[in-house]
Amino acid sequence: MSSTQRPILFVSLPEAGLLNPLLVLVEELSRRGVPDLWFAADEKARAGVEAAQVGSPIQFFSLGEVTPEMSSVTWDDETYRRVTQRSRFKAHRAVIEQTHRPEQRVPKYRALEEAVDKAQPALMVIDCMCRFAHELAMTEKIPYVLSDTFVPSYLLTSPVPIGKSYTPADFPAPNSGLPLQMNVRQRLANRLFKWRTLSLAFSSMMKERNARDTQVRAELEIDPASFGQFTRIEAAELVLCYAVPEMDYPFEIPEVLHTVGAVVPPLPQAPGEELTRWLDERESVIYAGFGTITRLTAKQVRSFVEVVRRLDGRHDVLWKLPQDQQKWLPDDLPGNLRIEEWVPSQVDVLAHPHVKVFFTHGGGNAYTEGVHFGKPMVMRPLWVDCYDQAVRSQDVGVSLTLDKPHDMDPDDVLDKLTRVLDGASFRERAEHLAELQRAAGGRTTAVDLILGLPALTVD
Repeated sequence: MSSTQRPILFVSLPEAGLLNPLLVLVEELSRRGVPDLWFAADEKARAGVEAAQVGSPIQFFSLGEVTPEMSSVTWDDETYRRVTQRSRFKAHRAVIEQTHRPEQRVPKYRALEEAVDKAQPALMVIDCMCRFAHELAMTEKIPYVLSDTFVPSYLLTSPVPIGKSYTPADFPAPNSGLPLQMNVRQRLANRLFKWRTLSLAFSSMMKERNARDTQVRAELEIDPASFGQFTRIEAAELVLCYAVPEMDYPFEIPEVLHTVGAVVPPLPQAPGEELTRWLDERESVIYAGFGTITRLTAKQVRSFVEVVRRLDGRHDVLWKLPQDQQKWLPDDLPGNLRIEEWVPSQVDVLAHPHVKVFFTHGGGNAYTEGVHFGKPMVMRPLWVDCYDQAVRSQDVGVSLTLDKPHDMDPDDVLDKLTRVLDGASFRERAEHLAELQRAAGGRTTAVDLILGLPALTVD
């Protein structure tokens, strides 16, 4: 008889959008009583891992403090401005320049080596953006699973116009925010986006960093076979994607990638009695939550307050607004607005039947979670992949995107919210996709797939 009795090591970068799905999965394994669970991440993830320990123990291994240059939540204001600027290509370039810093992953790689030596994992489950973990797993010949918080095509589309790609040549470039059906101008823009991305490799800065990357890989004795655009995918035992194909543009998805839908914990996740009572007492609520990275300006905050004021008498608004941005709020807030610095559980809010629309930044988890609970959306895309989720969400009929996302123009926001609230098709389409997500199985299917891997089987 076989059983799953061998160590599983989860590894994630500290960003909430990458970390949270892995916390749901390790919690489910703990709930099922699976032994020998480990989680390696930066120190700030410790509390989340400890909270996920609902059954069998989870050993946390700290990879140290967050590296400020590599974590979007700790970037200075100038860096934030560059990576969220209006030009999608310039923002895309700024993210590459900010994050491609080979020497920064050396201490994390070394720390993870210690974790691997201590845990002796039979399998690793790694967030798809955590390069040092992919490299270590491939170097040490440890089977691994990738956690993919984006739409299926995001990891499978080449960002450059030459070489291999799992999607057709005319497919929208990642981070371009372009639709599948393009006019002549958009097709040219798409080709230019890919060629400009390729040209980045020939800049003096990137040449220097690529040379340093080669040195770092040699210094760490990383297996040369781990280097390559799609290697992390093709070397994986499986890739868990938290969407369904119908949320993306059609293409032939390789067998290694499994679309399981959003992974959400059993509900209620973190019930807040007073907030739940507030939601219960209102008939129509707009939930506004723009993720952990968004930094709204004074003008943007006051513009949205004006939108809420215009909605008074018809809809209430629950707005998750960080404390440091609440300083921009006017003194005379409308009576239909509730401000929360943090909500105990975003999925609990989205699950509430009185929440009618999700006003969001368009991140991968926001898109999948909104669809999972059948909520139509209005999107104010923040940066890079958010534009891709926004255009797909609009094209599959579950959302509208602001015409002027950087300005948060009150007329624009009010128009989009009103159209989504009043248009039954948005809700109907969201509910249809929610059914497809539930059928895909979410965390249950994801964990079943993990536990069924040969690497965990002990005779």
